[in-house]
Amino acid sequence: MSSDKLTWTLTGATVACVLAVYVASAPRAVSGGDSGELITAACELGVAHPPGYPIFTMLASLMLSLLPLSSPAHSINVLCAVFGAGASGALCFTVCRMAGPGPGAVLAGGVFAVSRLVWQWSIVAEVFSLNNLFVGVLFSLSACFHCAESVHHKKKFALWGALFCGLSLCNQHTLVLYVVVIIPWALLHLYTHNGLSFFGLVSLGTCFLAGFVPYIYLPISSYLNRARWSWGDQTSLHGLLTHLLRAEYGTFSLAKTDENLNLQKFLWAQWNHCMNDLSTPVLVLALLGILLSLWNRLRCVFIWLIVTMVSIYSVFFAWRANLNIEKPLLLGVVERFWLQADAGVCVLAGLGLNWAVCWLNGHLGWRTLWNTGAWILTAGLISHMISLNHKECDQSGNDVVDRFGREVVSSLPVSSLVLTRGDLPGNTLRYVHYCQGLRPDLSLVDQEMMTYSWYVAKLQKHLPGVTFPGRWWDPIDTMEKKTFSIEQFLKHNKHRPVFLCIGLTEGDPSWERSFSRWPWGVCEQLVPVKAPFDPEKWAQKTLDLYNWSQPHDSFHPGSWERVANEEMWQARMKTAFFLFDLAENMEKEQQARLYELSYNLYCQIVDAQVDYPANWDKNLALAAERLLRSGGRGHGLDSLLSRSIRHFSRYLQREPTDPQSKAIRSIITHLKKEREKLRDRQKA
Repeated sequence: MSSDKLTWTLTGATVACVLAVYVASAPRAVSGGDSGELITAACELGVAHPPGYPIFTMLASLMLSLLPLSSPAHSINVLCAVFGAGASGALCFTVCRMAGPGPGAVLAGGVFAVSRLVWQWSIVAEVFSLNNLFVGVLFSLSACFHCAESVHHKKKFALWGALFCGLSLCNQHTLVLYVVVIIPWALLHLYTHNGLSFFGLVSLGTCFLAGFVPYIYLPISSYLNRARWSWGDQTSLHGLLTHLLRAEYGTFSLAKTDENLNLQKFLWAQWNHCMNDLSTPVLVLALLGILLSLWNRLRCVFIWLIVTMVSIYSVFFAWRANLNIEKPLLLGVVERFWLQADAGVCVLAGLGLNWAVCWLNGHLGWRTLWNTGAWILTAGLISHMISLNHKECDQSGNDVVDRFGREVVSSLPVSSLVLTRGDLPGNTLRYVHYCQGLRPDLSLVDQEMMTYSWYVAKLQKHLPGVTFPGRWWDPIDTMEKKTFSIEQFLKHNKHRPVFLCIGLTEGDPSWERSFSRWPWGVCEQLVPVKAPFDPEKWAQKTLDLYNWSQPHDSFHPGSWERVANEEMWQARMKTAFFLFDLAENMEKEQQARLYELSYNLYCQIVDAQVDYPANWDKNLALAAERLLRSGGRGHGLDSLLSRSIRHFSRYLQREPTDPQSKAIRSIITHLKKEREKLRDRQKA
């Protein structure tokens, strides 16, 4: 079989195998993070968060029309699996072009595809698998350009490369750090081969700019304004540039925050990720590839192109990633961006393996032996990584975030106005509401979006029944700027039940003058302060809002499933905690009544569970202790003392590092003495 034919055979086989693994493990429902928003943008043909992701949105919308599976989320998850499989094939093709078809090519594509992070983010509706595909295509075109024998062929691959450099920047802007290395390298390469001319420069520039054509989608979508959910106003040049440059986030930052950690700490975290996810043998092979390239100029130039791109990207990203990676969820946000560097490492490892086989054959002979050993090593590494990561990465039965959104939406009263805050409730509720048509009577308003000047102007027509008493939400100088406070917004919409999901954005306490927050599962209802509150009726009304059976503490700490599950578990306690907090500011009989109701709710909820959050023990112990102080209200004093001692003690067993542990131990000792005195009196 010819080299070209074998190259395409290996590439095709890699894509097919990876695609089969990805499709089988792709979730059938929406995932956490940005998935809900990206799918909603595709369903509505709106604009996603900055920088807009026009290629992803249009391809996802096309996928919904051509391949409607069990849900919109499932269709787009499969599309991302196709992108991911294509990325692994492109890395395989790159190694074939540079070192010939062989086990190293399959190792590069296979190890990359089944490493934990790549697998996880290639089967959900996120932009990372498409970014991986663009990385692979740029690597492949760079290899073809570098190895082309004639200037004519180099020019052809340079034009394709320029086009894909532009296209890649229509998805994830982190690729600009690869593009700014590739462009001068390619121009210098053409110049040294007498292939650069004025006309050639114009052609390359035209192809590069042609890659940006998909961005036309943003002003068109914004002008038509048909999407019930869309981000930004791109009908003006200023609005378009604001969106493209991510000015609302911070152009070169991950999030709108001033937090910045040590550069060395970020790089060390990335190194640990490479050791754990790509494995030590892969890193050794990558280093071997660098060493073996030093004696061959053709190899050396390409190798150092990859090394330069990966190094610049890793250092720049570590410098600008302004999130606290000591928090598991934020680490999960940051580590997704390491995939772009992982692709380069895997290519280096594949080249290292192929070149090592060639070197051993040239110096020792026994080509069949070394080739067979390399194939065994490749198969062993890929099989080991599949067995290691399959359990965690198989999301085919995962519908936790989807059920979270459905449960929350289904629990709300008719015609409710829901003020969402954060990615989990905001993106998930939008998906089930707009894409799946659940609860069309509801109105969803995003709290953060309400602070942007474009939000009310663009989306008010899609929110009938919602009144905005100004141009945007800004409580400072509302008369002068024609903006509004949250209190004004609530007063203009008090004809509808208004809910906060989850919490209220800080900085505007005006609502406290006229409204109270009553717990409603993971949400809260904003109610006028003069509205009568019946604690027994409210407790009964909110007791069984959700049908949630997911075991506690059953997901990885950095996952959105963990966050959704934790919110659902804590929601069961919200009313009991609210009543306890309310009782703290009451007097005598009313206080005792609320303590008793809170205690009864805590007992009912805790006794129904085998495993539950640790703070439940502490809350129940406090409720028992407060009810004891209030005279017991018919509950046995010995029973209250024992209940408080038992749950305080259990809490300390589960949370020994609590800052209040010393005080809690002192309380336990005191309660035990009181119980002994009580029992002595009873005996007497």
